[in-house]
Order: sequence, then C-alpha cells, then structure tokens
Amino acid sequence: MQKATILLALITMLAITDQPATLKGKWNYAGGRFNGKLSSAPKDYIQQRKYTDKSFDSWVYEKGEKNLKYESGNYTLQTDSCLETQTFCLQDQSMIGKTLRYHYEVRNDTLVLNGRLPNGAVIEDYWVKVK
Repeated sequence: MQKATILLALITMLAITDQPATLKGKWNYAGGRFNGKLSSAPKDYIQQRKYTDKSFDSWVYEKGEKNLKYESGNYTLQTDSCLETQTFCLQDQSMIGKTLRYHYEVRNDTLVLNGRLPNGAVIEDYWVKVK
C-alpha cells in the first residue's frame, strides 16, 4: 500500500512538472466555449497573445487594417493556475488591476484556459502556439 502511495505521488509530481514554467511565445486564438456554447476562431482576422516570461499583450491582426492591441497585463503560473492581471484593456476599463484565476493546461501546442469572468461568464479558450 505504501509503495502505491509513493508511486501515485511521483506520477502526480511528474504530471505537474510537465507544464511549462512560462507561456513565452505567440499564441493564436483557436476557439473555445463561452457559457457552454461553442465559439469558433474568427475567419476574417487573427487574435494573438504574445507572452514574455511575466507579461502578455493581446492583438488583433486584420488584413488591410492597422494592428490593434486590445489588452495587456502580467501573469504568473502556479501549479495548474494562471493568474492574470490586466494593465491595459481597450474595451472594459473596469478590468484593469483585477486578477483573474484560470485553470491552465498546455496540451502539445495548445494552451487551454478555463475560468469564470467577473460578469459570471464561464470560458474555455484554446490558443495554439505559433511556430
């Protein structure tokens, strides 16, 4: 019984350490769910997040239009949580300075963020790493 417990603890530790230390890189929005309803990625433009070791900027790229930054912030990763604090938001200024907790997981080249927004909406976003 004790060997099984130790083995389970080791497997759990390996699974946790399998996640990256940062989200550094570029990630394109690939769709998700908003309050349980499927939401596909836009076809006419690209939503992209650029992560550094500690911060992020979110952009919209649309052919023939000026690139548009719509949010920025800082983030930290803790076990299976991603804590994001916005420092700039083009649409909802009330989010600036508020920290949101998302459950995150990186599956191959896809970042999955699950959480509840302050307005009560439940989201599940998929972001694919740009190579």
